[in-house]
Amino acid sequence: MSRTLLVGGRVYAGTGPHLGGPGEPGAPDAPAATAMAVDGGTVAWAGPDEGAAAYADGADEVVHLEGALVTPAFVDAHVHATSTGLVLDGLDLAGAPSLAGMLDRLAAHALRHPAGPLLGHGWDETRWPEGRPPTAADLDRAAPGRVVYLSRVDVHSAVASPALLADAPEAAGAGGFAADGRVSQDAHHAVRRVAYGMVTADQRRAAQRATLRRAAALGIGCVHELAGPDISGADDLAGLLDLAVSEPGPDVLGYWGELGGAERARELGTLGAAGDLFADGAIGSRTACLRAVYADAPTCGAGYLTAAQVRDHVAACTEAGLQAGFHAIGDAALDAVVAGFEEAAGRVGPDRLRAARHRVEHVEMLDADLVARLARLGVVASVQPAFDAAWGGTSGMYAHRLGVDRALTLNPLAAMAAAGIPLAFGSDSPVTPLDPWGTVAAATSHHVPAQRLDTETAFAAHTRGGWYAAGGRDASGREGRAGRTGRAGTGGMLVPGAPATYAVWRLPDGHAARATGLPDPGPGDPAPTCQRTVVRGTTVYTPSTSRLHGEGKLP
Repeated sequence: MSRTLLVGGRVYAGTGPHLGGPGEPGAPDAPAATAMAVDGGTVAWAGPDEGAAAYADGADEVVHLEGALVTPAFVDAHVHATSTGLVLDGLDLAGAPSLAGMLDRLAAHALRHPAGPLLGHGWDETRWPEGRPPTAADLDRAAPGRVVYLSRVDVHSAVASPALLADAPEAAGAGGFAADGRVSQDAHHAVRRVAYGMVTADQRRAAQRATLRRAAALGIGCVHELAGPDISGADDLAGLLDLAVSEPGPDVLGYWGELGGAERARELGTLGAAGDLFADGAIGSRTACLRAVYADAPTCGAGYLTAAQVRDHVAACTEAGLQAGFHAIGDAALDAVVAGFEEAAGRVGPDRLRAARHRVEHVEMLDADLVARLARLGVVASVQPAFDAAWGGTSGMYAHRLGVDRALTLNPLAAMAAAGIPLAFGSDSPVTPLDPWGTVAAATSHHVPAQRLDTETAFAAHTRGGWYAAGGRDASGREGRAGRTGRAGTGGMLVPGAPATYAVWRLPDGHAARATGLPDPGPGDPAPTCQRTVVRGTTVYTPSTSRLHGEGKLP
């Protein structure tokens, strides 16, 4: 096992703020460390340069940091790897200024790819001058006769070309089907399965590899893959988990979002039947399930689960020793999910339920009562601060869909943290990009000042929070694909015995670190530059060895 000594920098070696969960470290603590010793896959020591001499003789490598900052690597707690990779090297529609501009991108992409399906992602009609989403007829004019699937930015609705709809006839009889080619709910699931079924195994693997390499280049040492039968499929998840153990890169912790799917989740080597197990849809697609109608349409959205279904699923997962979890955004969906957790606590006991560290994804539209109830249940909130940055405020998409008053109650990060709800940050990539420092900036610059987090709390949610959300399994104590080494409970910290999963950062010129050693980038500020990412002692990224734009591009 190799030994590495890092000297001459600043090491963020403290435990950081309390996450709100039982058994977590307490008061903030960031020792003034300038050096760190790594023995194999674990941290051996962190302290001042003066103490490094004791580790120098046995070191196989000495890294001179030259003032760089060393932190625990980030954890992105909500990722869809194949979809992300297809966008990285494919048809990215994010930021298209108009419907016409989006169709121009599609037409150009079709010319560059004269065969096969055309899969794109990221359109958002809410600021387009045309004032409407694309239709099947639009797609057929831009790419005549081609199979085209273009998902909306939230991936809860899409538009399909006539050729794709012909290949997915079951969509026409499903809920959420529109004759103009727009699909949501079950119709969207049917169309998506057909479209992604046309992606070859080689293309899937290349897309997954591209995602993991991008993550490594951003200082991300672990991602949670949120898979399920309506998202990516069992083969896709199995391939990603195999890739993660066969090639150096970020750790991948998998979840399988299927109601009643505890046994299948175990067979796949995942941590739980959790993640994107849909209790509702998304606000942008008007499928998030609300207590009151949307401000811009006469609908309350779509609810997919009852409290009884949630109860039975949570109880079964708890009995099986697995995590349960749900995608829930709207307040009515959260009503059902929280009630179901409470009923499950009555069945399995509140202590067992809390100990399981079940989770809810997104958790956007909750009031003070729901916050308090979630805190009592010990459920982890897996949240995406970039959602507020992209769509929050008085003039964003949330305000258009919900009205300003309701929009300003969304994503109450500070209220959840103050109540003791453990937070884990992620991107939901490709919904928002892999961008950990941008996520920290979004959390510290929430559109509602009262809901802003301090930098240390936001950073903890994006590092330790991700390991806590994985049931405290910091890549340890789990057999099979998720099995790693490291002392349980130390993930996301650079303390002796912890997994040596860290990143080395060069701060932007003129940017001073905070007293704790962390930078404090705001929206639009240049982010720290990743110089090295190490996962359990193995270097998985340096700028000189990056292959993000070489090997691994889609065929």
